[in-house]
Amino acid sequence: MRRVGSAIATLALVTALSTGIVSLPAQAQGGLDDVVAARAAGEGPQRLLLEADELIYDNDRNRVIAAGNVEMYYGGRSLQADRVTYDRNTSRVFAEGNARLVDADGTVGTASFFELTDDFRSGFIDSLQVEQDISDDGFGRPGTGRFSARRAERIEGEQTIFHRGTYTACDTCEENPGRPPFWQVRAARVIHDKETKTIYYENAALEFLGVPVAYLPYFWSPDPTVKRKTGFLTPTISLNEALGPGVTVPFFWETGPNHDLTFRPQFLSRQGVLGDVEWRHRLLTGSYGIRATGIFQQDRTQFKAPPSGPGDRNFRGSIQTTGRFGINRRWHWGWDITGVTDKWYLDNYGINAATLTSHYNREAVSQVYLTGRGERSFFDLRGYYFKALATRDFQQHQPVVHPVLDYNKRIDAPPAIGGELALDVNFVSLSRETSQFRAADPRDPNARGRFGGIFDTCASGAFNRDQCLLPGVAGSYSRLTSQVSWRRQIIDGLGQSWTPFAYLRADGIWSSPRTSGFQNAETANLMGSSDRFHGRMTPGVGLEYRLPMIARAGNFGVHALEPIAQIVARPNESRIGRLPNEDAQSLVFDESNLFSWDRFSGYDRVEGGVRGSYALRYGLTGRDGFRAEAQLGQSVQLAGRNSFRSGDLVNTGRDSGLESRFSDYVGRVSLSPNEMFSIDARGRFDRSTFDMKRLEAGARVNFDRFQGAVTYARFAPQPELGYPDRREGLQVSSRVELSPHWFATGSVMFDLSRYLDDRRSGAPESDRFSVASMSLGLGYADECTTFTVTYSARPQDGSLGTRDQNRTIMLQLELRSLGGVGVTRSLEEDQQGIAP
Repeated sequence: MRRVGSAIATLALVTALSTGIVSLPAQAQGGLDDVVAARAAGEGPQRLLLEADELIYDNDRNRVIAAGNVEMYYGGRSLQADRVTYDRNTSRVFAEGNARLVDADGTVGTASFFELTDDFRSGFIDSLQVEQDISDDGFGRPGTGRFSARRAERIEGEQTIFHRGTYTACDTCEENPGRPPFWQVRAARVIHDKETKTIYYENAALEFLGVPVAYLPYFWSPDPTVKRKTGFLTPTISLNEALGPGVTVPFFWETGPNHDLTFRPQFLSRQGVLGDVEWRHRLLTGSYGIRATGIFQQDRTQFKAPPSGPGDRNFRGSIQTTGRFGINRRWHWGWDITGVTDKWYLDNYGINAATLTSHYNREAVSQVYLTGRGERSFFDLRGYYFKALATRDFQQHQPVVHPVLDYNKRIDAPPAIGGELALDVNFVSLSRETSQFRAADPRDPNARGRFGGIFDTCASGAFNRDQCLLPGVAGSYSRLTSQVSWRRQIIDGLGQSWTPFAYLRADGIWSSPRTSGFQNAETANLMGSSDRFHGRMTPGVGLEYRLPMIARAGNFGVHALEPIAQIVARPNESRIGRLPNEDAQSLVFDESNLFSWDRFSGYDRVEGGVRGSYALRYGLTGRDGFRAEAQLGQSVQLAGRNSFRSGDLVNTGRDSGLESRFSDYVGRVSLSPNEMFSIDARGRFDRSTFDMKRLEAGARVNFDRFQGAVTYARFAPQPELGYPDRREGLQVSSRVELSPHWFATGSVMFDLSRYLDDRRSGAPESDRFSVASMSLGLGYADECTTFTVTYSARPQDGSLGTRDQNRTIMLQLELRSLGGVGVTRSLEEDQQGIAP
């Protein structure tokens, strides 16, 4: 026996280890890490590299023994232990004492004893524990999958068999390492196949906190490192009276490295099988996806008859597709398209679509777009198709937009005038099959009607400007708007800010109303019915003045006071009410547009006349993040026609607070004592009495374990716009961290004016605090488990304003890297389109 004693001995064993030829460098030129790096880079043949405090040559038994901080490397794998014995006769490596094996993919295995082949690919292991990084879950959360067994077998480095093994993705309890993990799978055999990246379990039991809760004779799951792999996904159970109990069993098919298919067949006991397939494809410049669903219904009697439901339909289905592609760094194009057989299908079968709007405005918005962005420019071209999904919405009222274009370009003005020049271009072309009429005052029984027995319209004999509004005109409509503007800010020696500006706007409008079919002939009573072209030129000049004054008041902080004044002069707006208004129907007058050159929300209307505006703004910045701001102002029509007093086809501007010479007062107050609490409120107040006409207020809190928000809104009646009663609502939402892992969420919206609608319509009067929607949830989340139970109630048809709601309770359990299960239970039988 021969002993080599040194601080560090480095031994290189050539590939032909069985011959006993050993090469010992006279002097180590670097540590083992340098040699490993060279081997990984492909420099020289693969060799077994060893580093240890001491080497012992047992020539009698033909063995080499390494002791003390032993580290061996071969073929991308490293073995560390207190003592390693290499038997030349059998080409076996025996490691004991804090033994640790690291594979080329980073998988770490620790054990009390390793018996391996000389390339570390095969062997037997006692008390093995393996840790493997889990692929990103999409939220950037790191994780580790853990295997353990008293006895394990390693086969060719690609397969590990854990006898009486366990698997979990949960961390070990630091305070009590012997405590069972939150969940684990215990099986007679756990087979981890790295080649197929699959884990197989035989005679397995799922345990929570060491207690078995489910038994499976055999199942398999993807390797923790897998992001995409062919196989079954999380099943979902649904319980619905009209559809019957059902189960969805998704299957994911990885058809290639950059494309895949997902099948989600839903087996419903009452309606049959709902087919659902989705294709996704990622290309060099972007990606797209297509999803198709459909069902041949077995029991159509569960749904309301037309026009209130789809009770006459045998086949129902949908197709959805999305795509986004980059042309270059500045330009991209894409689409979002949804097609459905009927307006109730998506709701009835719980199918989500990216194109859906909120539950209060049910429609699917399909679009194709091209967008470009420059350093000081913007281009956007889109075509739209709106699919109405609310019961009382008539599809032929919806316009097809083909297309709408927006372009903006800003450049520095010539030095002679200074400032900035801007070019804005908007083009829109749309068509509609039938005109949409709406009673100006829903309280007037002589002005209300029903089109098709369910869709709102004006009553016979009430198609006139006083009793009827025309939100949408049948036929075709196109408009091209171009505006060139200039502005320059000048600050004088006293700190006063003077901003002169000027603009020139030109509009070309083509209108071709349709007077045949449906109620289109009534259009002529509200506007002309002949084809026409109208040109409109609107120049404008103005000046804005500001005088910011700042003062420091000792410990009270920094005060800022700023008076603001503006005047804008332009000619009167022409042809008010004789042209369609498609994109400027919404007008909310508040402090945000007090100093806008044009307060209309779109291009179909243009503000005219001479108007001045003024306001006083105050701000306070104190210690510890204290901030307070307030602003109050008013607008005055100085000369010319008031565009907001002259109502158009939808009375835009009426009841807005701008229809009088002196407008209502508008203001805003915000207060933030610290980072944990803030209040913000804005309102509009009567010009004479200062009565509140509009109020929007909100408060947010963010403490250590509690986040909450309260939003309140109250709008005075606007009878000329079709809102005869006040509108009032309150929404409260919160999230509470009950413990490091448990949390609760809640949100409730109260319709505080519902009882006024009921009183006017003759329906049974509802409570003062009528619940419009609600969501309550309880959840648990840690590094390996996510569990949530959620109760939600939402309106079925926002356009009806009814109290009918879809109440649902949903449970979801996800075991990270293993899978999960979901259960959805509908608690409401009278859903949208479903028969009671």
